[in-house]
Amino acid sequence: MIIILKDNPEEKQLDNLISWLKSMNLDIHFSKGESTTILGLIGDTSAVDIDLINALDIVEAVKRVQEPYKNVNRKFHPKDTVIDVGGVKIGGGSFQVIAGPCSVESRDQICQVAESVKKSGAHLLRGGAFKPRTSPYAFQGMRAEGISLLLEAKKQTGLPIVTEVMDLSQLPLFEDVDVIQVGARNMQNFELLKELGHVDKPILLKRGLSSTLKELLMSAEYIMAGGNERVILCERGIRTFETATRNTLDLASIPLLKTKTHLPIVVDPSHATGIAHLVKPMAIAAAAAGADGLMIEVHNDPAHALCDGAQSLTPEQFDDVMNAVNAVLPYAYKG
Repeated sequence: MIIILKDNPEEKQLDNLISWLKSMNLDIHFSKGESTTILGLIGDTSAVDIDLINALDIVEAVKRVQEPYKNVNRKFHPKDTVIDVGGVKIGGGSFQVIAGPCSVESRDQICQVAESVKKSGAHLLRGGAFKPRTSPYAFQGMRAEGISLLLEAKKQTGLPIVTEVMDLSQLPLFEDVDVIQVGARNMQNFELLKELGHVDKPILLKRGLSSTLKELLMSAEYIMAGGNERVILCERGIRTFETATRNTLDLASIPLLKTKTHLPIVVDPSHATGIAHLVKPMAIAAAAAGADGLMIEVHNDPAHALCDGAQSLTPEQFDDVMNAVNAVLPYAYKG
């Protein structure tokens, strides 16, 4: 349920209304815009008397919200959320690119890639320290050492770092990480999501391989329900019957999600396609469709990458993609 207040509500009446609502064990999400103030009621609102609230002088309207996600819902928070990552803003008109290798392999590799992507215009550095792999025999990442090398690259370039957590036990290692990524396979690891709700860091939540948009939003709700409102959604392709690409990039999800949620949305064309030469057209398309950013894999030697070399761009290719994306941004869909 949402309560839309009239302009400049009388403070005492507002305090009395909030106290009464809280007495019914309801949580209140307070959203103040330039001309509209909204109280979002979270919890069991079945006993709330809508007519009584409507009769209050300070109330413009009361509406029931059918969607099960509340904190994530744009009805509760009409303005776009802007996530600030060490001065780098994502959302609300601020478009950012997160770039770097699929996995951290060495000090030279991550530092070289960090320098090159920064030169091309990326403002955040990605790199996997813990790698969820389909095969138990594949490279699993450098783990704690990988995070240390990412922090070295951050110190060298100033780029905030984004890396994936796979398990609750790993969280102590992420104290200095700027953005914690939840991978597609962990999108519905609810115990992990609940714990991340208590973490004071932005969370980049990737859509599961076979998940609906509602399921993605409900997973984001788990994080926000714990108190962490700094969530970034990531469309990274879903599994369909098509086998020509690694996944099927759901570009329609971008403008559709924009109608449902205030959270920023970035797109990962690398994992979506699995093919390096498809990254550029899909990156352009995602930017044109209104995405708030991109997440692109870049490797200084893709042919010898320990993980996902086939979808990784060289620094030169990434520079070309950045030029193309920047050219289309002024014409991006705004809704």
